Amino acid sequence: MQGILFEYELNPTTWVYLSSLLIVGIYFKFRRFWSIRNLDLVGLIVFSPGLLMVYRGLQAELEPAANVQSGQWLEQIGYIWLFSVGAFFLVRLLLDPVLVRRPLLEPNLSAGGLTFTGVALLIFLMSNVLNPKTAEPVELGRPSHERLEHVLARQKPPVREGPGYPPFRAFARASNDALLPAGEGDAEKPRPGLTQAVASQAAVIVVHLALLIGIVLIGYRHFDNIHTGVATATLYLLLPYTAQMTARVDHVIPAALLVWTVAVYRKPVVAGVLLALAAGLIYYPLYLLPLWCSFYWRRGLFRFVAGVIGMLALMALLLLLSPESLGTFGQQLQRMLGLMNPLTAELAGFWQYHSEVFRIPVLAAFVALCAGLALWPAQKNLGTLLSCSAAVMLGAQFWHAHQGGIHMAWYLPLLLLTVFRPNLEDRVAVTAVKEGWGRWRKGRPGRVDAGS
Repeated sequence: MQGILFEYELNPTTWVYLSSLLIVGIYFKFRRFWSIRNLDLVGLIVFSPGLLMVYRGLQAELEPAANVQSGQWLEQIGYIWLFSVGAFFLVRLLLDPVLVRRPLLEPNLSAGGLTFTGVALLIFLMSNVLNPKTAEPVELGRPSHERLEHVLARQKPPVREGPGYPPFRAFARASNDALLPAGEGDAEKPRPGLTQAVASQAAVIVVHLALLIGIVLIGYRHFDNIHTGVATATLYLLLPYTAQMTARVDHVIPAALLVWTVAVYRKPVVAGVLLALAAGLIYYPLYLLPLWCSFYWRRGLFRFVAGVIGMLALMALLLLLSPESLGTFGQQLQRMLGLMNPLTAELAGFWQYHSEVFRIPVLAAFVALCAGLALWPAQKNLGTLLSCSAAVMLGAQFWHAHQGGIHMAWYLPLLLLTVFRPNLEDRVAVTAVKEGWGRWRKGRPGRVDAGS
C-alpha cells in the first residue's frame, strides 16, 4: 500500500484512536445514552488498550536493546486487562437470554454508507495481507507499522504444541512464518516458498470474505434486516483487533466456520459438519456440543450428531492416510481431540507468569459452565445459540495455555451478532428445523416426536 499511497502506514496506536472515534460516530446512540448497546460499544473499545500493551510488551522483549523485564511487566498487564474486559463480556453474554426487550437501534449511517465503509476497510486490510512487510527500517531495525501478528510470528512455537489438527497447525505455522521479514526467524528452518506464501494469503482473503458474507447473511435471513448484517460486518472490520491480526489463519478460519454454523442452523447436518470441522481444527469448539445438542433436542438431534461424528471421522481418516502420521497416529488423534494433560502444556502469554495449578479450577469452572448450558436456559432459540456460543468460546480464553485472550476472532463475530440481534424467541428448533430422518406423525396433526 505504501507504493500507492505516499507514506501510508497502519500504526497500531493510531488505528486504535481512529477506529474508536469511527465506532462512536457510526454506532453510538446519543439519544439513548444509557442503553446496553452503548455499553457494549464502550466495552469493545476498551479491549484496545490491552491489545496495545501486549503488543508493546512483546515487542520490547524481542528487541535486543530493550528492557526485557519492563516488556514482560507490560505484557502481563495487557493480558490482565484483556481478561478483565473478557470477564465483563462473559457475564453480559450469559445474561443476554433474559434481555427480552431489544428495540431496533440502527446505526447512524445508512446501509449504503456502511457498505462503502466496509468495502474500503476490507481493501485496506487485505492489502496488508498481500504486502505485510516493509523494507524501510527504523531505529531498532523494525518496521514502524509492525502489527501484533508480526511480533507473534517472531516468537518460537512451544516445544509441546497444544491441541488441534496437526496439518492445520503446520499450515498456520507456515503462514505465520511468511509474515517475517527476510533473514528473521529460525535459521535452521527453511523460509516458506512463494507457492506456500500465496496459498496462505489467498486462504486468508477468501476466509475473511466468507466470514463477512456469513455475518451479512445472518442479518438478512435470520434477523430480517440486511442493514443490521452490514453494520455488524463493518464493525468487525473497524475493530483494532481485526487490523492487528488480519493474516492469522488460525484465528479467522475457525471464526468463519462458527459464523456459518449459525447461518445454517436450520440444517442440522450441515451445522454439525461445520461445527465438527471447527472443533477438529482447533479443538475448543467441542465444548459447544452440549449447548447445540440441547438446542436440537426436540428436533434435529440425530442429524446434528451424525454430521458431527461423520466430519470428525473423516478428519481422523485423512489424518491416518497422511504420511506424517506413520507411527504417531494415536498421538496426533489425541491432539486433534484435545486428549492431553493440561498440566503438561507449554505456557505462553498470561499463564507463563502465573502458576499453572490455578488453571485447573478455571478449567473445571469452564467445563461446568458448558455442561450447565445443556440445561439452561431450558427453551433455547437462535439468540441463545449466538450468545451462549460466544460465551463458551470467550470462556476458553481464560485457560488457553498459549496466549489465551488474544484469540478474539473465535468469539468476536458471535459477540457482535449478539449485540445487534433482535428478539429471536420464535426461532426454536421445532419451528425452524424441518422434519427429517425417522420422522412420522402419530395421533392428532401437529404432534412432534422428540429426538429426531
